[in-house]
Amino acid sequence: MAYKRVMLKLSGESLAGKQGFGISDEQVKSYASLIKRIHELGVELAIVVGGGNFWRGRTNPQMNRVTADQIGMLATTMNAMALNDAILQTGVKSKVLNSLEMPKVVDLYVQNKAISYLEEKQVLIFAGGTGNPFFSTDSAAALRAAEINAEIVLKGTMVDGVYDKDPHLYDDAIKFSEISLAEVIAKDLKVMDSTAAALCRENQIPMLVFSIQDPENLIRILKGEKLGTIVHP
Repeated sequence: MAYKRVMLKLSGESLAGKQGFGISDEQVKSYASLIKRIHELGVELAIVVGGGNFWRGRTNPQMNRVTADQIGMLATTMNAMALNDAILQTGVKSKVLNSLEMPKVVDLYVQNKAISYLEEKQVLIFAGGTGNPFFSTDSAAALRAAEINAEIVLKGTMVDGVYDKDPHLYDDAIKFSEISLAEVIAKDLKVMDSTAAALCRENQIPMLVFSIQDPENLIRILKGEKLGTIVHP
């Protein structure tokens, strides 16, 4: 395999499937099946999932930003629990670790325990973002990747890589096969927020942006096939 330990960032929107909101049972089961295949390949897998299928608090200017972000953390927890339940039903051991204390619901994230679970070949799902407002789940993925010594952050999106402009709006958009974090920031390409970029750069963690619309892409990447756009630190 191309990588031994990876961080997978999934958007909350991707869990909604075709229905566009909430959690699609079909989509979650599809992801669980994919994760089982990755587990059987021997890859140590950690996942950060967003909450955009339930909540987009930053679009509401009337709400206090801290409150909005805290609601978003709860949304990521719901997604993580649903995904975890589907993974467990495939027979793969998995666990949700939350940045927020919810002792009757999920375990609290502790760095050394997380590494221990990965070494025991359990799939980990990190919920609650960083546990602090003003940070995106991209930042959470970069932070947790650094803490667990992941080799790469794999960011599954609705497009097949990084473009110089929105490919949905511009037919002449140019796709990058690889690009540096410095270029991403200079060109303001919106691949990740500045905090996530800084964390990846400081910890020398590359990010691969790829299309998750075809789940097989993830297997291909783990086997070494060159897909999407690699963002170098």
